[in-house]
This record gives sequence, structure tokens and C-alpha cells, in this order.
Amino acid sequence: MVLYIAEKPSLGRAIADALPKPHKKAEGFITAANGDVVSWCYGHLLELAEPEDYDPVFKKWQTETLPIIPEQWQLKPKPKTRKQISVLRKLCKEADQIVHAGDPDREGQLLVDEVIEYLKLPQYKKSSLKRCLISDLNTQSVKKALSNLRDNRDFIPLSVSALARSRADWLYGINLTRAYTLQGRSAGYNGVLSVGRVQTPVLGLVVRRDSEIESFQSKPFYEVFAQMSTEQGERFKVKWQPSEACEKWQDDAGRVLYRPLVENVAARIHGKQGTVDDISCSNKQIPAPLPYNLSALQIDANKRFSLSAQQVLDACQNLYEKHKLLTYPRSDCRYIPENHHAEAAQVINAVIANGAQFSAVQQTIDPQVKGRAWNDKKVDAHHAIIPTQKKMALSKLPKAEQQVYELVSRHYLAQFMPAYRYAETKLSVVIEGGLFTTSAKQIIDPGWKQIIGKAKGEEEEPLLPKLEKGQPLTCLSAEIKDKQTQPPKPYTDATLLAAMTGISRHVEDPSIRKILKDTDGLGTEATRAGIIELLMKRQFLSRDGKIIRSTETGKSLIGVLPDKAGKPDMTAQWESSLDLISKREASYSVFMDEMVMQLRSMVSQSATVDLELLRQMKPVKNTFKRKRTRAKKKTK
Repeated sequence: MVLYIAEKPSLGRAIADALPKPHKKAEGFITAANGDVVSWCYGHLLELAEPEDYDPVFKKWQTETLPIIPEQWQLKPKPKTRKQISVLRKLCKEADQIVHAGDPDREGQLLVDEVIEYLKLPQYKKSSLKRCLISDLNTQSVKKALSNLRDNRDFIPLSVSALARSRADWLYGINLTRAYTLQGRSAGYNGVLSVGRVQTPVLGLVVRRDSEIESFQSKPFYEVFAQMSTEQGERFKVKWQPSEACEKWQDDAGRVLYRPLVENVAARIHGKQGTVDDISCSNKQIPAPLPYNLSALQIDANKRFSLSAQQVLDACQNLYEKHKLLTYPRSDCRYIPENHHAEAAQVINAVIANGAQFSAVQQTIDPQVKGRAWNDKKVDAHHAIIPTQKKMALSKLPKAEQQVYELVSRHYLAQFMPAYRYAETKLSVVIEGGLFTTSAKQIIDPGWKQIIGKAKGEEEEPLLPKLEKGQPLTCLSAEIKDKQTQPPKPYTDATLLAAMTGISRHVEDPSIRKILKDTDGLGTEATRAGIIELLMKRQFLSRDGKIIRSTETGKSLIGVLPDKAGKPDMTAQWESSLDLISKREASYSVFMDEMVMQLRSMVSQSATVDLELLRQMKPVKNTFKRKRTRAKKKTK
């Protein structure tokens, strides 16, 4: 008997649908006509033991017991999952072959692996374990995945990476939350000061941005534009570019802050002759943007439809599990396996059948086109989020799901359309020794932009007359534009997600920034939306329309923590190390040893916190204790 263990019941049902019928359904599993069985987890069936499970003395929060570092890590069943673990234990004993069918990411790999380990299967069964990677729940795709099983041992590094992440989060959260909460109590603050390896640096990003906005002082700056004319009367505008001699009147961004300087320039060039110093014309083309991974999709959906990161993830999950219209959504990859190209025509037909809005560009779509998106070298456990071959009237879907499906479909169809092509002209003019420049862009072929559209604020630039180097011109007039420097914009879901995925831009240490150039990221595709929502629930962040701001409580928490806890440098470096572990390029033991060393130092630092800052904090609604109490009552 072959036993398939899925990550969740919906995936289990999809696997069963691909097995011989009729089926026999029982509690916790389905038996196919050929005797094979499909069972499932409910996400993580197991959780890391609580500190008091290791030693009752840890039940009471005390500074003397910190840091708490287990010598032998323990897992225990979640209260609601004990029954399913018993089901899996029985089935595993009876199975001749076990197939791991967790989701195709590091968490999906770990949650089935840890069940296998917890059940203490014989070595011969563990060594013969197979891995099934399913990213599309349609029956045809599931059958294809079932016929291409891999050795589960190939994915051990992915599981080890997830294990390191899980244990690091436990150590960091348990110890620093206790350390700073105890300091808060000694200062008269009775709330829980929750600290997390990822959530706290994310909170720090928002707190620092809000502080920059509050302390920002706007300054005036000035620009000069010259209205030029050819001998034939053709007119166009050019902008003054300050020389090195003007640096003392400029800010760090090169803006001129001294109005008499621009007044002098404007007066000097009015009515004077100028000359074309240089002109260059070039044809350029831009390929279609790659299909979406989850973060890129969440960012675009927030910009276009004001959907929060969590709303996008929820919509994706429904489109994947319930409607089978999208492939696996929690992906960090933007590429597609090359063999998927054989299904392109069927997917395109399904998308066009599902949405009448796509028929307008149908004639420009060529299913034979195979661009940069198809690249086996860029794909590992999972690929980009793309539409499936499922046909369904989109009008039956909730609005958010329609919007998300449309975005994903547009980016997929764009892969089969021509490149966006345009002609770019760059011009420089010299007037009275001063340099003035402008540029112009003319669209040759809109290509894929017909379906994705222009970026916000992107406009075709006005055409320039036909000009030659050395050609004389006349400055008809000079215009001074008065402007004001603008404060940084507050975060939205889109910009906060962009900051989390491109965290190297917010890292101060140049050496770490260099390391993170290709592997940066705070949190994972699967967790980023949840982190933002968690900070909202804990009242550290709040939303006002699309805008995300830190609350007074959130600001106070960052104020009392050491800089290391509230900045992304350390956590982003950990994410980089976890990525390297998953690629067999780094060691679990080295990562954990370094992490524990850092943790000991941070716990020691907590003893030196400024208690006066803690006394100024406003009480937080302590929801943590009530939730735990309710959970305990349910288990009795």
C-alpha cells in the first residue's frame, strides 16, 4: 500500500481525485480502489514544546533562568491534532511506501518530515520516502506530479533550513520577550513586551519612517527651464543642470536651495543664443515583466486595488485550493519550468475564456513564444504563480479574487506578447556656458504594455524637432520653478512588503548589504502578510486607509529595545544563512551556535535598559494571557 501524506485536507482530496475510483472515505484518510491511501496534516500537527515542558521551573518568568536553551529539542502534538497523528501512526505502520506531499516550500517540507520523525518509523521506510511536488491542484497536473516522484532525501536541506528557522524563532521570541517584559514589570509596566526575530525589525522600519516624517522640515528649492527655438520656429524646453561651481548652494540631492543663483541664470540666458552640444537617438526594448511570486503580486495588488497583503494571500489561497484557477501561491520564484511551455496554448485558451477583457489582445498573443520566464535553472521546489487550465466564469468569484486572478493572468499572457519598444532621444544644449538637457520617448510598439498597462505616472514624452550637433538655437524665455522638498511617504502594504523583500536597502552594515544583494528578505513569502497583521493585532501598527503607521505603543517598544533588535541587519543576515542552508551551502550547527551567542549578548543587554523609558509606556491590552487561558480550558 502506498500512503500519500498531504499538507492539508484540500491537497489530500486533490491527490485522491487523481487515484483510481471508487474511493472509500474514513476519518482522516481516503482509500483508493487500488488500495493506496491518502491522508493529511492540518498544517503543523506538532509544535515546539513550551519552556515549562523542559523544566517546571521555567513556568515562572524569572531573569535568573534566562536564556532558556534546550539541550534536546522536543516536539509535542497540538491539542487539536492528536487524533490525526494517531491516524497517521497506524497508516505509516501499514504502508509499504510513503510519499511526502507537503506544499513545495521549506515549511511544507518540514511539517511532514517532522511527523515522520516523531512517529519513529523504521530506517528502511524513512530511507525509501518519496517526495511529490504539487503546485497545481487540477487533476491532470496532480497525475503528472504523482508520476514524477523524487527521493525525499534530496530535500533534507530545505527541511533543515525550516527547522533552523523554527528553533531560532523560538529561542529569540521566548527569551527576549521574557527578558524585556520582566524589565517592564520592574518599572511598573504590566503588559507583555512581545519581541520577535522578524516582527520587531519590521516594526522598527515603520517607527523610523514615522519619526523621519514627524521631524522633516521642508525646504524650498529651485529649477530653471529654458524655452528654445530653432531657426524654423520649432520650440521645446530644456532644464538647467548646475555645474560643480554651484555645489555650495545645493543639498545632498543636488537641488539648488539659493534663489538668487537661479535668478542670475534665468536673467543671463534670456534672449541669448544656444548650441546643440550633443544629441543621441536609440531604439530600445523591454521584455515583459516576469510572472509573479507572492510578494510581487501583493505589492501590485495593493497599488492597483488597495488590497492588503493578507487579503491577497487569502484570495490566492482560495483561487488555488477552492477554485483551482492558480498554481501554488506561496512561491518566492518568478520563473516557470521549461516543460510547462508545452501547456501554454491550453492555459492561454482557459484565461481568455475566463475573462472577456483579455480578448482584445488575443491577436497579439503567440503561444510559441518562449522567453526568459521559462528557465529550469531558476526553479527549485516551486515555480511562479500562473493560471491553470481551469475554465470558470470569473463573475462567480468575490471581487478580490477576480482582481488577483486578473493580475496573475495579465502577467502570464504578457510572456507571449512582443517586447515593449520605443525610441529614446537625449539632448544637451549649451547657453552662455551653462548646460541644459532634455529627453524624449516615442513608442514604436506597445507590445506587452497593451495588457499590463503603463506604470503610474509613466507618460510618453513630447517629441523633439530634428536637430544636429552644433545647430544654433535661441532661448526665447527662462522660467524659474519654485518647489518644496517632500518628506518620506508613510508606508503602505505595498511599500512595506517591498522593504521586507528588498531589506538590503535598509541595512546599515555595508558588508551585510553586500551579502544580501541576491538573497535579501525579511521573513518569507508565506509569512510576510501574517507578520504585518500580527503587528496590527498587537496594536504596534495601525492602518488609516492604505497608510500604515506605528502606534505610541509600538514606538515605545522600539525605544526601549537595543538597536540590534529593531533593525533588520541581524535578522536579514539570518534569512540569508537559512537560504544558504537550504542550498547545502551553510551548516545548521554553525548557524545555531552563532545565533545562541548573539542571543546571550542581547539577554545580557536587557539588564541595562533605561527603566525611565519603560515607565513612560502606555499599557498594552494584554491579550496573550487571556488567549492562553482559553486554549488551556479547551484542552481539559
